[in-house]
Amino acid sequence: PLPGVLRCGVPMSMMMRLDATDFIRRSGAFVDRQLPQIEVWALNWTADDALAAVQDKMKVEFDRPTRWTLNAFQVWRATKSKRVAMVQERPSVARRHYLKVQNKGGARPQTALERLIDDRVISDTIIRAVIPTQNARLNSYGNWSPGERNQVVSSIGAQRSGAASIAAASKTRGRKRGRASYFVPKPGQLSPGIWKRTAGGRLSMVALFDDGAPVYKPRLDFEGAVAKAYREKLEGNLRKAFARAVRTAR
Repeated sequence: PLPGVLRCGVPMSMMMRLDATDFIRRSGAFVDRQLPQIEVWALNWTADDALAAVQDKMKVEFDRPTRWTLNAFQVWRATKSKRVAMVQERPSVARRHYLKVQNKGGARPQTALERLIDDRVISDTIIRAVIPTQNARLNSYGNWSPGERNQVVSSIGAQRSGAASIAAASKTRGRKRGRASYFVPKPGQLSPGIWKRTAGGRLSMVALFDDGAPVYKPRLDFEGAVAKAYREKLEGNLRKAFARAVRTAR
């Protein structure tokens, strides 16, 4: 119990006095002892809130983001020995460029597929970008189907002898298997790009070659989303952490 005095005063009044010196001293010792854990809880909860805010921003700004994209960031959790929490790209994502471009804007670097095609294919245009057309197969996220991309790579990725032989080899494989084949036409014949020939001989372009890099406007604002969550959530999480420390103190 706190040291204090309760006295009767004039009729229908009670006077209260309190000397909280010892309570403050003991509370200070409690806070000093529990402060590292309080900070760890508050930081980690706030980092979790920031990660959720970034994921919510992705769902608004991006068209049907994949699970890979939504899980592109992770929380590096604070500990008592290192009371710092971080929201950062996962290492598997940090090596790639697409979120960085969506965040800051600017020209997009070449993808692995674009680099392979640029290296392996003879074309009458500089191949800076490979852009799927309306004839390309899309997956449920609106992206070029990995299955069709793999067929394209198998048709032209391993070929090094020029576009004419690529087209001939692809055409032969497609007819033998009774399915569509993919090829890059000889310069000057069809428009530069990746073409599909059905088993019946119908031609359609599934991806076009562009000599310019696609340019993006800033959309994600990762730093802004994290900073906003930090400003709005830290104080409440600190209060919650303090209450938890009081509740669980031994």
